[in-house]
Amino acid sequence: MRKAYIVTVALFALAFSLASASDPAPLQDFCVALKDYSDSKSAVFVNGKFCKDPKLVKAEDFFFEGLNNAGNTDNKVGSNVTTVNVDTLPGLNTLGISLARIDFAPYGENPPHTHPLGTEILVVVEGTLFVGFVTSNTENRLFTKTLNKGDVFVFPVGLIHFQLNVGKTKAIAISGLSSQNAGVITIADAVFGSNPPINPDVLTKAFQLDKNVVEELQKEFGDHNY
Repeated sequence: MRKAYIVTVALFALAFSLASASDPAPLQDFCVALKDYSDSKSAVFVNGKFCKDPKLVKAEDFFFEGLNNAGNTDNKVGSNVTTVNVDTLPGLNTLGISLARIDFAPYGENPPHTHPLGTEILVVVEGTLFVGFVTSNTENRLFTKTLNKGDVFVFPVGLIHFQLNVGKTKAIAISGLSSQNAGVITIADAVFGSNPPINPDVLTKAFQLDKNVVEELQKEFGDHNY
C-alpha cells in the first residue's frame, strides 16, 4: 500500500511539473488578446493579456501575413528572426503556440540563446545549418547536428542553443514554439549588454578574462546596434 501511495504521489508530482512547464490550457474556444487596452474595462485578463469581447472577434484576429518576406540579415550576426507570437497575432493568446522565421546570410548565425518559456522545433526550408544545444550544468553536454533542407531538430525548453549557416548561400528555417510568447535571452547580449552594465569584476571572475577584455565586450554589446 505504501509503495502504491509513493508511486501515485510521484506520478502526480510529475504531471504537475509538466503542466506548470507550459502555458495554461484555455477554458474557452479562444481569448483574442486586446491591442487597445482602452477597451479593457469590459474585458477579461487572461495569461498576461486582456481578452477581446468574443462577439467582436474577427477572422483577422487569427491572421498574419508576410512570413514569405525575407528578414534583413545585414547586421553583425548575419541573421534575422521574424516572430509570430501573441504580440503580432492576437488570436494566439492562451493557445500555447507560436512561430518564427529565421533568415541567415551566408555564414550568418543565430547566436547562443534560450527560450525560457518554450521548447522549439525547427525545420530547414533552404540551405544548410549547423545547430546544437547544451544541457544544464550537471553535465553541460553538447548535442550538435548538421541539417539540410527538410531536416528537423528540437531544442528543449530553457536550454542554450544556436544555429549557424555553414553554406555559401542564404538559409531559411521555420521554428515552432510551445508557448504563445516563449521569450528569448541572447546570452552575449544579456551578459555583456545589460542595462545598467554588470560590474566588470563579476564578469572577469566568471569568464576568467582580463578586465580590459570584459570592458571592451561591454562596449561592443552595450550599443545594441544589431
